[in-house]
Amino acid sequence: MIIPKNREEIELIRQSALLVSKTLGMVAGIIKPGITTLELDKIAEEFIRDNGGVPGFKGLYGCPSTLLTSVNEQVVHGLPTNRPIEDGDIVSVDCGVLMNDFYGDHAYTFEIGNVKPETKLLLQRTKESLYIGIKECKTGNRVGDISNAIQKYTESFGYGVVRELVGHGLGRKLHEEPEVPNYGKKGSGKLLVEGMTIAIEPMINLGTKNIQQLKDGWTIVTRDKKPSAHFEHNVAIVDGKPELLSTFAYVYQAIGIESNEEEGLRQQALVL
Repeated sequence: MIIPKNREEIELIRQSALLVSKTLGMVAGIIKPGITTLELDKIAEEFIRDNGGVPGFKGLYGCPSTLLTSVNEQVVHGLPTNRPIEDGDIVSVDCGVLMNDFYGDHAYTFEIGNVKPETKLLLQRTKESLYIGIKECKTGNRVGDISNAIQKYTESFGYGVVRELVGHGLGRKLHEEPEVPNYGKKGSGKLLVEGMTIAIEPMINLGTKNIQQLKDGWTIVTRDKKPSAHFEHNVAIVDGKPELLSTFAYVYQAIGIESNEEEGLRQQALVL
C-alpha cells in the first residue's frame, strides 16, 4: 500500500535526507586513494550520530555497516572492506539515516583521481538520467513514466539497465511501496499521487545489464566485470510536482564544482 505523507511528515523525511546529504558531503571531502571504505564507514557513523541521527542501514536486514560502498564493477550493496581505494576507482557510497522516526536514503558515485573517460561518461549520464526520471514525478503520471524515461536515456548510449534492483517508497520504513524500476513502459505501474515520497536510484552498467551476488550475501557485481554507476535522490510530490528532499550540493561544495541541476527542484534554501 502506498502511504502519502502530509507536509509535516515530508519535512521530517527532508531532515533525514539532508543529514544523509551532509554525510555524503563529508565523505566527499576525505575520500581519496589510500583510504579504506571501512575507515569511511566508521567516520560516517560517528558523523551521523553526532548530528542527531541513527545509521539507517546498520542492523536492518542484518546489514553490518553504516555505508554500502560499491567499487568499480560492484553495482550496489558493497560491504566496506580494508582494501585501500586506488587512483582510477569509482566508488558508489549509499547511506541511510533514521531520525524523528523517518528515513533518508541517498547515494553518490565518486570519481577517484584519473578515471577512464568512458567511465566518467557513464557516471555523468547515469546522474543525468536520475534528474530525467525525477522530472516525471507528477500527479497523474505513473511509475512507468519515471522508469521509461531513465531506461530510454541510458540505453540510448548502449548501457545496461539493471533489472533486479529498484528504487522504492520511503517513510517510516526504509522500503515502502511502490517499487520504482529503472526500466518499463510509459503509462504503466502505480499512479503517482500528492504526498508520495520515493527514492529514485538508477543503477546503470557500462556493459551488460546482468548481475550476480558475491558470496558475502550482499555485494552485487556486473557479470562482465565492467563498471557500474549508482546515484539516488529522495523526492516528494508536492503541489503536483517533484520536490527534492536530498541534495548533492554538499558533495559539490566539498569537491569544488558548481551545478544548476537541482534548480527548480528544491523549495528549501540550503545552508552550506
